[in-house]
Amino acid sequence: MREALALAQSRDAPFGENPRVGCVLVAPDGEIVGRGHHRGAGTPHAEVVALADAGARAAGATAVVSMEPCRHTGRTGPCTQALLDAGVRAVVYGQPDPTELGGGGGDVLRAAGVDVHGGLLADEATAVNEEWTFAVVHGRPFVTWKCAASLDGRVAGADGGPTPITGTASRSDVHDLRSRVGAIIVGTGTVLVDDPLLTVRRPGGPVPTPPLRVVVGSRPIPDDARVLDDSAPTLVTGERDPGVLLADLYGRGVRHALLEGGPTLAGAFLDARVIDRVEWYVAPLLLGAGPVALPAPRQGVTRPGLDVLGIDVIGEDVRVVGRVRYQEAGA
Repeated sequence: MREALALAQSRDAPFGENPRVGCVLVAPDGEIVGRGHHRGAGTPHAEVVALADAGARAAGATAVVSMEPCRHTGRTGPCTQALLDAGVRAVVYGQPDPTELGGGGGDVLRAAGVDVHGGLLADEATAVNEEWTFAVVHGRPFVTWKCAASLDGRVAGADGGPTPITGTASRSDVHDLRSRVGAIIVGTGTVLVDDPLLTVRRPGGPVPTPPLRVVVGSRPIPDDARVLDDSAPTLVTGERDPGVLLADLYGRGVRHALLEGGPTLAGAFLDARVIDRVEWYVAPLLLGAGPVALPAPRQGVTRPGLDVLGIDVIGEDVRVVGRVRYQEAGA
C-alpha cells in the first residue's frame, strides 16, 4: 500500500478535478507485476494503467489501490469492470471513494466474488487527497488563504503600494503551493496595485495545467494587465458572494482554490466561513503603518480560531499553517 500511495503522489499526478490514485498488482507469489497511477482527468485510471503494465499476469493477482476502485462510467470506464475482466482475485484499498457516483465499488467487486478489504492505511490515503475529498463532500473547492505580513501585521507600506515583504525562499514556497491548486483568487485592487502574473514559476518547468486566475471585483482592469496574458486562463468576475463564486469554480472543475487577495477579499471569505486553511508568512520587519491583513469583522460576526498544523522557518521568514476552526452557530 505504501508503494501505491507513493505512486499516487508522482510528480506527473496532477492536483485537479480527479483524485490522485496509485495501484500496485501483486501476483500470488508476492511479486509485483504491475504499477500505475492516474495522470489527470480523461486519462486512464490507476488500476487500468497497472493492468496494462501487468498484462496476462494480472489474472489471479491482488490489486492494492490507494482509493476504492470506481464503479461508474465517466470519461473512462469503471475500474471495477476492468479489474473483473482482468481476472483479479482480490482488492485491497485505502480510502473509500466518497462520491455518490464512484463510491461503492468495493461492494460491486464483492458481489462478483472478489475478495475485498478496505481501509488499509486509510488516514494516509485520505491525506493524499485532502482537498479533493473536502470538495466533493461539500460541493465547493477547499480554500487556502495565503498571506504575507510583517511582524506588526502589515501587508503593505503606508502608501498602500507594492511592498516586498517576504524573502526569496518564501516566494519560492508560494509557487510550490500554487502548483497544487486549481485556481488563484485575487481582487481587482491587487491587480491594480501589484499587477501580478499569478502563474506557477518553479524549478522543473510549468505545471501540466496552470491554475485558473480569478479576479474578483467591479473596477475595470487595464487591457495590458499581466493577469490577462496568455500564460494561463483568467476569469474576471463581478461576483462578490464568496459562496456563489466558489460554486461556480467547483462547476469548472476546481477542487482547491488559493486565496491571495488583499484584506477586503480575505475578510469577506472569512466572514462567509469558506476559508479552510491558512498559510501565513511572517517576515522579520516592522512597517509601522499601512494596511493590516484583515479588516474588522462585520457586526455580529465572530472570527474563527486556528488549529496550528505546523510552524516552519522558510529562509528568513516564518510560515504558520493552520486549519480554520469555526464556532458552531448558537454556541
